[in-house]
Amino acid sequence: MQIKLLGAALLMAAGPAFAAGPEQGKFSMSVFGGADRPISGDVHTGAVAPVPDLGPLNPDLAGVSAELRIRSRDHQQIYGTARSFGLEVGYGLSDRSEVFLQAKETSADDGRVRVGAAYVPALDTELDVFGRFSGYDAYTWEVGYRYYFGDGEGVRPFVAARVGATETDDIRATFEIPDAAITISNAPFYKKDWALSGGLEAGVHVPFTERFSMKFTAGVNYIDDLSDDDSAIGGLGLAAINDTGRRVSVPLSITGRWDF
Repeated sequence: MQIKLLGAALLMAAGPAFAAGPEQGKFSMSVFGGADRPISGDVHTGAVAPVPDLGPLNPDLAGVSAELRIRSRDHQQIYGTARSFGLEVGYGLSDRSEVFLQAKETSADDGRVRVGAAYVPALDTELDVFGRFSGYDAYTWEVGYRYYFGDGEGVRPFVAARVGATETDDIRATFEIPDAAITISNAPFYKKDWALSGGLEAGVHVPFTERFSMKFTAGVNYIDDLSDDDSAIGGLGLAAINDTGRRVSVPLSITGRWDF
């Protein structure tokens, strides 16, 4: 789909050679949206934790011990590809470069996966453990620098770098062992907090008029570790599984730009 849109844009721009990109001392405003696919980073890591008595979780299992065998699960497994959209204000340093301020929201719906098993020695069997994690919502503010190639007219490739901070909303988790009738509901997992973020991108800038143009962009984004909350899972010996949360992703976006 991205390739078809890019091809259409290039054909439409093949007519008059409008100026494309920044102008020294001039401002621009852009709106953009697209998809953000995670390629690395765990929502939680793995752990093995003994539970001497399941009674506090299910009174019918008082005196029965188990061993929780939790496996790591990454952003792609739990949330899949996220949606993103945002705004950008740019300022031209020359006809080849500009600086910009960007505000962006990235979101994904809640996800449920099998996170591991509970081994019960008395039964010599493993019982599936499932986790449902609340939606992922992150708000990013970054400053960046973009450099354009070419002579200032027609389609121009560019590269850019960004750095800033991202605030991620709190994430809660519900853990279930259906075969043992055990549920830990709505447990705090990550706190709402800020983390370092940044990215690199490359793309093409396609002019349609003297003042309006579009960009087609791909790149890589990074968000550092999230702020863990162990208040509900620490007692189960799982305090270390959410000492992570970093996210590396590949964004694909389409931008509409107005120059002033």
